[in-house]
Amino acid sequence: MKKLNMFIATALFTVSLSAQEVGLQLYSLRNQFKTDVPGTLETIQGWGISKIEGGETYGLSLDEFKKLLKANSLDVVSVGAKFGDLEKNAQQVVENAKAYGAKYVMCAWVPHDDNKWDLEETQHASEVFNKAGKLLKDNGITLAYHPHGYEFRPYKDGTLFDYMIQNATDYTFELDVFWAQHGGADPLALMKKYKSKFTLLHLKDMEKGVKGNNTGQEDHETNVVLGQGQVDIAGIVAEAKELGIEYMFIEDESSSVVEQVPQSLDYLKSLEK
Repeated sequence: MKKLNMFIATALFTVSLSAQEVGLQLYSLRNQFKTDVPGTLETIQGWGISKIEGGETYGLSLDEFKKLLKANSLDVVSVGAKFGDLEKNAQQVVENAKAYGAKYVMCAWVPHDDNKWDLEETQHASEVFNKAGKLLKDNGITLAYHPHGYEFRPYKDGTLFDYMIQNATDYTFELDVFWAQHGGADPLALMKKYKSKFTLLHLKDMEKGVKGNNTGQEDHETNVVLGQGQVDIAGIVAEAKELGIEYMFIEDESSSVVEQVPQSLDYLKSLEK
């Protein structure tokens, strides 16, 4: 973990922007967790981050992992859930969220065949999310769907995402600003249009010059330091403040994540000036 620890001192401030708090999606450090779970959690703490989005225990028992979280003052406020579990075993999703004390459950992908995503898939996903979301809501937990880009295909006068968001009665959305823009949408415009529908954010910037598509797939190395890419991170953070979005999670999927996250935190800190 020597390489990780080199960057701890660069972001020792408490990471918060007014009423919102900046957290980290643990997928960002998936490769580091493979070799050193305790050290990776220590690195997150060293960055000044206390709120995280996760759900995995990286080979440890839940109790062992929770002890490490507590030792590093890390609070899991959002956990991931697979679409199949939300569809077929939503009660287990509830129990998993409660085990962490999480306020949110997020789903980041709906399985579909050969890049086929049309109204049928959209309607089915909406039905599953509304049903599971009602159960979660009854247990004090908010379900948020994380669009990945394929949802922004044209439908009537808008997109399939418009259909989805307009029919979301018992669930909300986590806007990943990278994937929204990659799928052809304007993430800031979406936030302004659907003010009450987004409860969480993934802050992620896209290398300049990258052209998106409707597959929800892209080279991880196109994830760059916040503020250095083509996504309007400053405008999005300002709008998130206006909307009162509670948590904004940095997600950096690149191999340079350990170097880039502290720089992204410094950029976010600069927005407060």
